[in-house]
Amino acid sequence: MSSQTSTPVTPQSLVEQALAATTADDCVVIVRDRTSANLRWAANTLTTNGVMHGVDVSVVSFVRTSAGTCVGTVSGSAASQARVTELVRAADAAARAASPAEDVADLVGDRTSPDWEDGSVPTDVHVFDVFAPALGEAFGRAGAEERLLYGFVSHELTTTYLGSTTGLRLRHVQPTGHYGCTGKDAALTQSAWTGGATADFADVDALAIDAELATRLSWGERRVDLPAGRYDTILPPTAVADLMIDAYWYAGARVAHEGQSAYARRGGGTRIGERLAAAGVRLFSDPHHPGMEATPFAAVSASSNEASVFDNGLELGPTDWIRDGELAALVQTRHTAGLTGQPTTPYVDNLGLEVAGGTGSVEDLVAGTERGLLVTCLWYIREVDPQSLLLTGLTRDGVYLVEGGEITGLVNNFRWNESPLDLLRRFSHASATERSFSREWGEDDFSRTCTPGLRIPDFNMSSVSQAR
Repeated sequence: MSSQTSTPVTPQSLVEQALAATTADDCVVIVRDRTSANLRWAANTLTTNGVMHGVDVSVVSFVRTSAGTCVGTVSGSAASQARVTELVRAADAAARAASPAEDVADLVGDRTSPDWEDGSVPTDVHVFDVFAPALGEAFGRAGAEERLLYGFVSHELTTTYLGSTTGLRLRHVQPTGHYGCTGKDAALTQSAWTGGATADFADVDALAIDAELATRLSWGERRVDLPAGRYDTILPPTAVADLMIDAYWYAGARVAHEGQSAYARRGGGTRIGERLAAAGVRLFSDPHHPGMEATPFAAVSASSNEASVFDNGLELGPTDWIRDGELAALVQTRHTAGLTGQPTTPYVDNLGLEVAGGTGSVEDLVAGTERGLLVTCLWYIREVDPQSLLLTGLTRDGVYLVEGGEITGLVNNFRWNESPLDLLRRFSHASATERSFSREWGEDDFSRTCTPGLRIPDFNMSSVSQAR
């Protein structure tokens, strides 16, 4: 009686199966093996926890015709070689049915990561082995002091494998973690929030989180109602990250070249080379920047104005978007770089802001303010005018009055209207740059940022909000 042994299905084998199955002229395959672990709590009680695992595959097929190169992309979950073959057939068929692609470029050639043969790296609930007991202690302390804690922590490890018929075999392991906690008083009359990003939770202290929330809630013992208007306003790094991400996401070169964004030059072209911000301001991305490392190669499943499937596998490096106050680059594919006459500067999955001379902390910004507001976080941010990059949004979970360099009370919430580009011209003081986390965008979309706090002498609180 003979026995059969099956070959384990690995991400690499899924890539190779797809490349062997395609009947297109060329093919790129992206496999993402993702595991995540999370904890959620409410009213000082852990409510849920779990671990999830999934494998997603994107197949990009390229078919060359007399009219040009046509592209088809199909993505889906896949845990077997048979499922991958289905995705390949669908992508090949989509390419043959498509019109020629506009962003045609030579596919990136032969390159192999030294760790290509390594397996995917998982996470599990043990990533919280130090954090979870401290969280339990924080629950006890908060309850004894009549505070309620609500929050969520998540840790994800994604191992990406990118292969192509041109010889690419690239691998990258991306850790992504974040925490967010809201504190409320027992009567539920006020709330305060704090959160951050982390690679492994070794640097996250649940007791320090509770202590920070306790301090902020104590600021709310005095309440002050203020009207709408322009206020000397301190934005902490988390709020600055909220705004700078929007400035980055709308910085596509093609849209600017066509006159449809704040980065468009009057009369045609882009504003690259123009001064957009105060001297000493640097807005940048770098996949190797310490503390916010990101995928160092392009991994694109569908083309857009800011990304091209033909660029898959391009090496990503440091890029200054704003350098010493001048616009230095916009998000460019090789195709849009040909339209604008600028170097190729692809999208990178992180963002940093530095201000020359920025020192100290948000507390130092508060200490130097005679009368103003400290806004702890922004929420529900939406674009109002693309030509000026005017944004609107709400304040949330803590706006505090600053008098004589000290926080003296809790203020009502506001709706605000501001452009992040204007703020980079008008700020009066900046703290040192630090690892930050966007309340609005960090949880689901963009968690790798480093920013300073900024003091804006005339931040526009356009109306009073009834939000609590």
